[in-house]
Amino acid sequence: MTLLVRNEADIIETNLLFHRQMGVDGFIVTDNNSTDETANILRKYYKKGWIKEIINEPGNNYNQKKWVDRMIKIAKNKYHTDWIINADADELWYTPLGNLKKEVDYLACNIVSCPLMNVMPEEKTPLSCWNKVVVSPIQDLEERGLSKYAIYNIQINKEMHRTKGYIRISDGNHFVEMFPEKRSYNSTIVIYHYPVRGYSHFQKKVVQGGEAINNNPAKNIGTHWKALYDIYLQGKLFEEYKKVVGDKNVVGQMLDEGSVKIDETVPLILKKILSKAKC
Repeated sequence: MTLLVRNEADIIETNLLFHRQMGVDGFIVTDNNSTDETANILRKYYKKGWIKEIINEPGNNYNQKKWVDRMIKIAKNKYHTDWIINADADELWYTPLGNLKKEVDYLACNIVSCPLMNVMPEEKTPLSCWNKVVVSPIQDLEERGLSKYAIYNIQINKEMHRTKGYIRISDGNHFVEMFPEKRSYNSTIVIYHYPVRGYSHFQKKVVQGGEAINNNPAKNIGTHWKALYDIYLQGKLFEEYKKVVGDKNVVGQMLDEGSVKIDETVPLILKKILSKAKC
Protein backbone atom coordinates (compact mmCIF):
# COMPACT_ATOMS: atom_id res chain seq x y z
CA MET A 1 0.00 0.00 0.00
CA THR A 2 1.23 3.48 -0.84
CA LEU A 3 0.21 6.43 1.34
CA LEU A 4 0.69 10.14 0.68
CA VAL A 5 0.22 11.97 3.98
CA ARG A 6 0.40 15.43 5.46
CA ASN A 7 -0.52 16.23 9.07
CA GLU A 8 -2.57 13.07 9.61
CA ALA A 9 -1.66 12.32 13.24
CA ASP A 10 -5.31 11.85 14.20
CA ILE A 11 -5.86 8.94 11.78
CA ILE A 12 -2.61 7.55 10.35
CA GLU A 13 -2.01 4.98 13.11
CA THR A 14 -5.59 3.76 12.79
CA ASN A 15 -5.03 3.47 9.04
CA LEU A 16 -1.89 1.35 9.43
CA LEU A 17 -3.42 -0.94 12.06
CA PHE A 18 -6.64 -1.41 10.10
CA HIS A 19 -4.94 -2.27 6.82
CA ARG A 20 -2.48 -4.61 8.51
CA GLN A 21 -5.57 -6.39 9.88
CA MET A 22 -6.92 -6.50 6.30
CA GLY A 23 -3.84 -8.32 5.05
CA VAL A 24 -1.67 -5.50 3.69
CA ASP A 25 1.92 -6.78 3.71
CA GLY A 26 3.74 -3.47 3.74
CA PHE A 27 3.55 0.28 3.26
CA ILE A 28 5.53 2.87 1.35
CA VAL A 29 4.73 6.34 2.68
CA THR A 30 5.45 9.82 1.35
CA ASP A 31 5.29 12.45 4.09
CA ASN A 32 4.67 15.85 2.53
CA ASN A 33 5.80 18.45 5.07
CA SER A 34 3.92 17.18 8.14
CA THR A 35 4.34 19.43 11.17
CA ASP A 36 2.32 17.41 13.70
CA GLU A 37 3.10 13.96 15.16
CA THR A 38 2.69 12.17 11.82
CA ALA A 39 6.44 11.71 11.31
CA ASN A 40 6.91 10.17 14.76
CA ILE A 41 4.06 7.72 14.18
CA LEU A 42 5.52 6.74 10.81
CA ARG A 43 8.94 6.11 12.35
CA LYS A 44 7.34 3.87 14.97
CA TYR A 45 5.92 1.57 12.30
CA TYR A 46 9.06 1.79 10.18
CA LYS A 47 10.99 0.38 13.14
CA LYS A 48 8.38 -2.41 13.44
CA GLY A 49 9.01 -3.29 9.80
CA TRP A 50 5.48 -2.49 8.60
CA ILE A 51 6.54 0.60 6.67
CA LYS A 52 9.22 -0.33 4.16
CA GLU A 53 10.18 3.20 3.17
CA ILE A 54 9.39 6.75 4.25
CA ILE A 55 9.98 9.42 1.61
CA ASN A 56 10.20 12.97 2.95
CA GLU A 57 8.79 15.14 0.18
CA PRO A 58 9.46 18.88 0.68
CA GLY A 59 7.43 20.04 -2.32
CA ASN A 60 4.51 22.37 -1.71
CA ASN A 61 2.78 22.15 -5.08
CA TYR A 62 0.40 19.19 -4.64
CA ASN A 63 2.19 17.08 -7.25
CA GLN A 64 0.26 14.02 -6.10
CA LYS A 65 0.39 12.06 -9.33
CA LYS A 66 4.19 12.31 -9.55
CA TRP A 67 4.72 11.36 -5.91
CA VAL A 68 2.37 8.38 -6.01
CA ASP A 69 3.90 7.19 -9.28
CA ARG A 70 7.31 7.25 -7.58
CA MET A 71 6.04 5.01 -4.77
CA ILE A 72 4.42 2.58 -7.21
CA LYS A 73 7.70 2.16 -9.07
CA ILE A 74 9.61 1.58 -5.83
CA ALA A 75 7.06 -1.04 -4.77
CA LYS A 76 7.28 -2.75 -8.15
CA ASN A 77 11.01 -2.61 -8.84
CA LYS A 78 12.52 -2.86 -5.35
CA TYR A 79 9.96 -4.92 -3.43
CA HIS A 80 8.50 -6.90 -6.35
CA THR A 81 4.95 -6.17 -5.23
CA ASP A 82 2.14 -7.92 -7.10
CA TRP A 83 -0.87 -5.74 -6.14
CA ILE A 84 -0.86 -2.11 -4.99
CA ILE A 85 -3.45 0.02 -3.22
CA ASN A 86 -2.75 3.75 -3.56
CA ALA A 87 -4.58 5.11 -0.53
CA ASP A 88 -4.99 8.29 1.44
CA ALA A 89 -4.72 8.41 5.21
CA ASP A 90 -8.46 9.05 5.50
CA GLU A 91 -9.43 5.81 3.69
CA LEU A 92 -10.01 2.39 5.22
CA TRP A 93 -10.19 -0.35 2.55
CA TYR A 94 -12.42 -3.17 3.75
CA THR A 95 -13.52 -6.57 2.52
CA PRO A 96 -15.89 -8.93 4.37
CA LEU A 97 -13.45 -11.72 3.51
CA GLY A 98 -11.16 -10.17 6.11
CA ASN A 99 -8.15 -10.12 3.79
CA LEU A 100 -7.71 -7.98 0.69
CA LYS A 101 -5.36 -10.53 -0.88
CA LYS A 102 -8.05 -13.22 -0.70
CA GLU A 103 -10.41 -10.87 -2.50
CA VAL A 104 -8.19 -10.35 -5.53
CA ASP A 105 -7.40 -14.07 -5.74
CA TYR A 106 -10.94 -14.57 -7.06
CA LEU A 107 -10.75 -11.89 -9.75
CA ALA A 108 -9.35 -12.40 -13.25
CA CYS A 109 -8.28 -8.78 -13.73
CA ASN A 110 -5.45 -6.35 -13.17
CA ILE A 111 -7.54 -3.41 -11.91
CA VAL A 112 -10.21 -3.48 -9.20
CA SER A 113 -12.53 -0.47 -9.05
CA CYS A 114 -13.84 0.08 -5.52
CA PRO A 115 -16.62 2.38 -4.25
CA LEU A 116 -16.13 4.99 -1.53
CA MET A 117 -18.61 5.67 1.26
CA ASN A 118 -18.19 8.83 3.29
CA VAL A 119 -18.34 8.48 7.06
CA MET A 120 -19.99 11.36 8.89
CA PRO A 121 -17.92 13.20 11.52
CA GLU A 122 -19.07 13.19 15.14
CA GLU A 123 -16.87 15.76 16.83
CA LYS A 124 -17.55 14.75 20.43
CA THR A 125 -17.04 11.04 19.73
CA PRO A 126 -13.77 9.16 19.01
CA LEU A 127 -13.25 8.57 15.30
CA SER A 128 -13.14 4.82 15.92
CA CYS A 129 -16.81 4.97 16.94
CA TRP A 130 -18.21 6.91 13.97
CA ASN A 131 -20.93 4.76 12.45
CA LYS A 132 -23.06 6.96 10.19
CA VAL A 133 -22.21 6.18 6.58
CA VAL A 134 -23.48 7.82 3.38
CA VAL A 135 -24.68 4.89 1.27
CA SER A 136 -26.72 6.77 -1.35
CA PRO A 137 -25.48 10.12 -2.71
CA ILE A 138 -27.88 13.07 -2.70
CA GLN A 139 -28.63 14.71 -6.04
CA ASP A 140 -30.37 17.90 -4.84
CA LEU A 141 -27.74 19.16 -2.40
CA GLU A 142 -28.17 22.88 -2.94
CA GLU A 143 -31.97 22.61 -2.90
CA ARG A 144 -31.59 21.18 0.61
CA GLY A 145 -29.36 24.07 1.67
CA LEU A 146 -26.20 21.96 1.51
CA SER A 147 -22.87 22.72 -0.12
CA LYS A 148 -22.09 21.22 -3.50
CA TYR A 149 -18.97 19.96 -1.71
CA ALA A 150 -21.04 18.21 0.97
CA ILE A 151 -20.08 14.75 2.19
CA TYR A 152 -23.38 13.52 0.71
CA ASN A 153 -22.10 14.16 -2.80
CA ILE A 154 -21.37 11.48 -5.41
CA GLN A 155 -17.99 9.84 -4.82
CA ILE A 156 -15.71 8.57 -7.59
CA ASN A 157 -14.43 5.01 -7.28
CA LYS A 158 -10.77 4.37 -6.53
CA GLU A 159 -8.68 1.60 -8.04
CA MET A 160 -6.19 -0.95 -6.80
CA HIS A 161 -4.02 -2.59 -9.43
CA ARG A 162 -1.31 -5.05 -10.30
CA THR A 163 2.20 -3.76 -10.89
CA LYS A 164 2.64 -5.80 -14.07
CA GLY A 165 1.47 -3.67 -16.99
CA TYR A 166 1.31 -0.44 -14.96
CA ILE A 167 1.62 2.74 -17.06
CA ARG A 168 0.39 5.70 -15.03
CA ILE A 169 -1.89 6.81 -12.18
CA SER A 170 -4.33 9.73 -12.27
CA ASP A 171 -4.57 12.61 -9.81
CA GLY A 172 -6.57 11.46 -6.82
CA ASN A 173 -5.76 7.78 -7.53
CA HIS A 174 -9.21 7.35 -9.07
CA PHE A 175 -8.00 5.83 -12.32
CA VAL A 176 -5.00 3.77 -13.35
CA GLU A 177 -3.81 3.12 -16.89
CA MET A 178 -2.53 -0.40 -17.60
CA PHE A 179 -1.53 -2.46 -20.61
CA PRO A 180 -3.31 -4.69 -21.19
CA GLU A 181 -6.25 -3.38 -19.21
CA LYS A 182 -8.81 -5.63 -17.53
CA ARG A 183 -10.95 -3.85 -14.96
CA SER A 184 -13.32 -5.47 -12.45
CA TYR A 185 -16.24 -3.83 -10.67
CA ASN A 186 -17.31 -7.06 -8.98
CA SER A 187 -15.28 -7.18 -5.79
CA THR A 188 -16.70 -6.87 -2.28
CA ILE A 189 -14.11 -4.23 -1.37
CA VAL A 190 -15.49 -0.90 -0.13
CA ILE A 191 -13.61 2.14 1.09
CA TYR A 192 -14.77 3.84 4.28
CA HIS A 193 -13.78 7.47 3.74
CA TYR A 194 -13.21 10.04 6.51
CA PRO A 195 -12.63 13.24 4.49
CA VAL A 196 -13.97 15.63 7.15
CA ARG A 197 -12.99 15.13 10.79
CA GLY A 198 -14.34 18.23 12.51
CA TYR A 199 -14.10 21.93 11.68
CA SER A 200 -10.52 22.40 12.87
CA HIS A 201 -9.36 19.55 10.62
CA PHE A 202 -11.48 20.86 7.74
CA GLN A 203 -9.98 24.35 8.00
CA LYS A 204 -6.39 23.06 8.10
CA LYS A 205 -7.07 20.78 5.14
CA VAL A 206 -8.56 23.60 3.08
CA VAL A 207 -5.69 26.00 3.86
CA GLN A 208 -2.82 23.58 3.23
CA GLY A 209 -4.55 22.08 0.19
CA GLY A 210 -5.50 25.44 -1.29
CA GLU A 211 -2.03 26.93 -0.84
CA ALA A 212 -0.34 23.87 -2.35
CA ILE A 213 -2.65 23.70 -5.36
CA ASN A 214 -2.14 27.40 -6.04
CA ASN A 215 1.58 26.59 -6.35
CA ASN A 216 0.87 24.00 -9.03
CA PRO A 217 0.76 25.35 -12.60
CA ALA A 218 -1.77 22.72 -13.71
CA LYS A 219 -5.23 24.27 -13.99
CA ASN A 220 -7.32 21.10 -13.96
CA ILE A 221 -6.47 19.68 -10.52
CA GLY A 222 -8.00 20.29 -7.12
CA THR A 223 -10.75 22.57 -8.34
CA HIS A 224 -12.84 21.95 -5.21
CA TRP A 225 -9.88 22.84 -2.98
CA LYS A 226 -9.36 26.05 -4.92
CA ALA A 227 -13.02 26.96 -4.46
CA LEU A 228 -13.00 26.16 -0.74
CA TYR A 229 -9.77 28.10 -0.28
CA ASP A 230 -11.39 31.14 -1.89
CA ILE A 231 -14.29 30.78 0.55
CA TYR A 232 -11.76 30.64 3.41
CA LEU A 233 -10.10 33.85 2.18
CA GLN A 234 -13.53 35.50 2.18
CA GLY A 235 -13.95 34.58 5.87
CA LYS A 236 -16.93 32.32 5.18
CA LEU A 237 -15.44 28.86 5.71
CA PHE A 238 -17.30 27.99 8.92
CA GLU A 239 -20.64 28.76 7.27
CA GLU A 240 -19.61 26.54 4.35
CA TYR A 241 -18.52 23.78 6.74
CA LYS A 242 -21.99 23.66 8.28
CA LYS A 243 -23.38 23.08 4.79
CA VAL A 244 -20.73 20.43 4.09
CA VAL A 245 -21.72 18.21 7.04
CA GLY A 246 -25.34 19.26 7.63
CA ASP A 247 -27.11 19.88 10.93
CA LYS A 248 -29.01 17.38 13.09
CA ASN A 249 -32.21 17.89 11.11
CA VAL A 250 -30.44 17.11 7.83
CA VAL A 251 -28.79 14.02 9.29
CA GLY A 252 -32.09 12.83 10.72
CA GLN A 253 -33.78 13.28 7.35
CA MET A 254 -30.99 11.35 5.60
CA LEU A 255 -31.34 8.50 8.08
CA ASP A 256 -35.11 8.39 7.54
CA GLU A 257 -34.63 8.35 3.76
CA GLY A 258 -31.98 5.65 3.93
CA SER A 259 -29.30 7.80 2.31
CA VAL A 260 -27.34 7.53 5.55
CA LYS A 261 -27.25 4.28 7.49
CA ILE A 262 -25.82 3.08 10.76
CA ASP A 263 -22.89 0.79 9.94
CA GLU A 264 -20.87 -0.80 12.74
CA THR A 265 -18.42 -2.62 10.44
CA VAL A 266 -15.38 -0.42 11.06
CA PRO A 267 -16.09 0.36 14.74
CA LEU A 268 -16.27 -3.37 15.51
CA ILE A 269 -12.92 -4.00 13.82
CA LEU A 270 -11.26 -1.01 15.47
CA LYS A 271 -12.58 -2.09 18.86
CA LYS A 272 -10.56 -5.30 18.45
CA ILE A 273 -7.32 -3.69 17.30
CA LEU A 274 -7.27 -0.37 19.17
CA SER A 275 -6.76 -0.64 22.91
CA LYS A 276 -8.45 2.72 23.53
CA ALA A 277 -11.41 2.24 21.18
CA LYS A 278 -14.40 2.49 23.51
CA CYS A 279 -17.74 3.65 22.14
